[in-house]
Amino acid sequence: MGFGERIKELRENKELLQRQLAASLDIDTPMFSKIERGERKAKREQVIKLAELLQSDVNELLTEWLADKVYEIVKDEEIAEGALKVAERNLKYSKTLKHV
Repeated sequence: MGFGERIKELRENKELLQRQLAASLDIDTPMFSKIERGERKAKREQVIKLAELLQSDVNELLTEWLADKVYEIVKDEEIAEGALKVAERNLKYSKTLKHV
């Protein structure tokens, strides 16, 4: 499930209309619809606001949002999995440096 699908699921569970959330984000309804369909990318601040509006965990939504961004970058690369493993290793290494 991608970010847009997750937002749609949460919105429908809360019985909210796209136009209600769009208005809260200061965007038009067609733009919000494109975000749900994965045709447009939400901005980080919009993701945070959506978590608040949908009473959802902000880290969960940010993780879905960021995962979609990463996927878009690597999806057509044959060596994507290897690159992601290296990136993960680098992230872990950089975190250990911060704790030293």
